[in-house]
Amino acid sequence: MTPPTFLCLASFYKGDRFLQRCKQEGCTVYLLTVEKHLHAKWPRESIDEVFAVPSFDNRENLTRAVAYLTRTRKIDRVVGLDDFDVEVAADLREHFGVVGHGESAARLFRDKLAMRTMARALSVRIPDFSALHHHADVTAFLARTPGPWLVKPRGDASAAGIVKCATSDDVWRRVHGLGDEQSDNLVEQMVPGDLYHVDSLVENGRVVFAEVNAYWRPLLDVYQGGGVYATRTLDRSSPDVAKLRAVNEAVLTGFGLGCGASHTEFMKSHADGEFYFIETSCRVGGAETATMVEAATGVNLWSEWARLEVCRVAGGYRLPTLKQRYGGVVISLANCERPDTSDYTDPEIVSRLDLPNHVGFVLASDSPRRVEELLTDSIARIQREFAAVMPALETAAD
Repeated sequence: MTPPTFLCLASFYKGDRFLQRCKQEGCTVYLLTVEKHLHAKWPRESIDEVFAVPSFDNRENLTRAVAYLTRTRKIDRVVGLDDFDVEVAADLREHFGVVGHGESAARLFRDKLAMRTMARALSVRIPDFSALHHHADVTAFLARTPGPWLVKPRGDASAAGIVKCATSDDVWRRVHGLGDEQSDNLVEQMVPGDLYHVDSLVENGRVVFAEVNAYWRPLLDVYQGGGVYATRTLDRSSPDVAKLRAVNEAVLTGFGLGCGASHTEFMKSHADGEFYFIETSCRVGGAETATMVEAATGVNLWSEWARLEVCRVAGGYRLPTLKQRYGGVVISLANCERPDTSDYTDPEIVSRLDLPNHVGFVLASDSPRRVEELLTDSIARIQREFAAVMPALETAAD
C-alpha cells in the first residue's frame, strides 16, 4: 500500500518528531503553518513543502487556501499538531472527505462543555457543572453546589482564561461581564486536590499505552499564582496508577478517540480521595511532556502518533519495547533571556529547555524517589536564581 500523504497544521512551532516519523515511513509531508512561524526551525528535510497563511482564524479563507493546494496535491490525512488546530483539522477533513474525526467528534476533545456532558453520560466522575447560556440553569447550579466555583472558557487550553469565584455574586458578575460570549463558557464546582495527567496512545479504539504522571502543583495555581511548573512519573507501584489507567481508558474509548495520542487530566479530591475527570485532548501534551515520557519509557509520543496515523488503514502497528524508568520536568519563566545552567550538573538531566526567557530540564532515573529529590532541589534553586513571574490575564472575579 502506498504510504499516505499528510497535511499537517501547526499554528505554533511543534511536532518535529511527528513530521520526521511520517517522512521515515515514506509519506509525503506538507506543512501548513502561520506566517509568524514560517521561519521556525522546522525539520525541512522531512517536509516536502511548507505553506503559510496569516492565521487559521478565518476558516473560509483557510479552506480556500487548502482547496487551491489540493488541485495538484492529493491529501490522505489532515492532522492538527496543536490543541488549537484540532477543530480546524476536523473542519478540513469534513470539507475534503478525509478519514478521521469530523467536527462533532473533535469537539469532544476541545470543548470543555461537550467533554463534561459526555463524561456524565458515561458515568465518569466529574465536578458538577453548568452551561452559561440559560440563566435558570446557572441559578439552579449555584443553589445545589457549594463554592468556590470556576468559570472556564470552553475552548481555551490548560488554565488560560479561568476565573475563580468565591460567591454566587462573583459568578454572576463574571457571567454578565462576558456579554455575548457567555455561551462560550461554563461554570463548575472547584474541586481542591492534586492534579494528574495520563498520556496515551490509542489504536483501533484501544488504549495501547498509558503513562500516569502527577503535577507538582495544579496548573491553575501555577498559571494564576506564578512559580515553577513541574511534573513527574507517578510511582508505578501506587494503587492510583491502576485507577487512573482504568478511568482514562473509559474516557478515551467512550469519547471515541479511535486512533492517535491523548493528554488527559484528572483531579484527586482532597475531600473524598476520588478522581475527577477534568479534561482530555487528541494531541500530545505540551511543556516537555513528550520528552519526559520518552526518557521514562522509551516511547516518543509524537513519533508513535505518526506511526498510528500511517497504520490507520493498513494496520500492523506495534508498540516499542518499554523501559521502566521514571521521568520529571521542571520549567520556569526566567529573569534573563538565556539563563546559564552550566552548574546544574546532575547526571540525571537528559535535556535542557532551549527557549528564550525560560529555564528548565527533563530528568530521568531508575528511582521515583530520586526524581522527587531532584525536582525538589531544582525547584528551590530555580526559584532563587532564575524565576520570574508574568501575571495571568485574569485571576479572580472583579
